[in-house]
Amino acid sequence: MDRPFCSRKLIAAALLCAGFAGLAPAETSGGAAAEVLAFEKAMEAAVVRGDVAFVERVSAPDLSFTHGDGWTTGGKPLGVDNRQAFLERVKNQRYNVRDLDSVKVEMHGDVAITYGRYVAQNRVAAPGKDTWFSVWFERVYQKRDGHWLYVSHRTVHGPTYGPDRQAVSDK
Repeated sequence: MDRPFCSRKLIAAALLCAGFAGLAPAETSGGAAAEVLAFEKAMEAAVVRGDVAFVERVSAPDLSFTHGDGWTTGGKPLGVDNRQAFLERVKNQRYNVRDLDSVKVEMHGDVAITYGRYVAQNRVAAPGKDTWFSVWFERVYQKRDGHWLYVSHRTVHGPTYGPDRQAVSDK
């Protein structure tokens, strides 16, 4: 089966599961959920230190990373990275900081959906932008061959920029 098509089906299924989350309680702490949260934290640390080998090992070949929330109101996202483009960001060590905040997890068998925020600082600011920003996100992970893989990231709010961490910490 075509991998991108399979990935889209997985994401659609994950979002559908999220919609029915109230019908059947999903694990939100302990066990596999704690494992996913630790995995996500380790992945973020690897992104900051520029550890391409680690991020490549834990990201799915069909990874999709959607930047910006324009898509949530019918517009276009700021950009969409495939795995190779995301690994290039990691290689270039674009971030000084990417700290997770308010992250929750829903478990649906071998699929995990996380949602929350990260507060980050770019190493270099884009023209006219501050270096600090926050992003609210939803992510999908799938256990394949006994290992968690990063499958999808969608920004659902942001980025919100500010001159320092405090300015973006409550956005």
